[in-house]
Amino acid sequence: MGRAAGHLDPPGPGDSRTLIIRPSGRDEAETLFRLQRAASLAALGHVFPPERYPYPDDEIRRRWREWPGEILVAEDDGEPVGLAGYEGCWLHGFYVLPERWGTGAAVALHDAVVAALADCPELHLWVLTENHRARAFYERRGWRLDGTSRIVEYPPHPVDLGYTLVHEEP
Repeated sequence: MGRAAGHLDPPGPGDSRTLIIRPSGRDEAETLFRLQRAASLAALGHVFPPERYPYPDDEIRRRWREWPGEILVAEDDGEPVGLAGYEGCWLHGFYVLPERWGTGAAVALHDAVVAALADCPELHLWVLTENHRARAFYERRGWRLDGTSRIVEYPPHPVDLGYTLVHEEP
């Protein structure tokens, strides 16, 4: 699977920002950790209340330092705003800063990952049952529930649902 990088036009008239999707790696583990932490706390605080379940900082830092797959980062004016980690035909991590939700950054990052995995006939990912925003995002982009589920290893052990995206034939 190849890496993807690209540029997008500015988000709106008079807005000089430019979003860039670029390859990343383990050398940016601290940046990847900060992106994942910010997105996760905003999106999943109702599932993992931080006062009851402190964020697993050390484990997530280690995850990105040891990441075996590929990573894409979305940057806006040189500032990282999102990341996607993938390996094989699996999207294992997709995080966008909450202040960038609804701006097109997530769509651009998603499309870059799908393009990078164009050789896969099907793509797969897990989404928490209670992560309604993410589920709606993926479903709008053609991902479908595949009938699989699993219990998440972190307390309170919520349920992940399996999703699949079938690449269309050209």
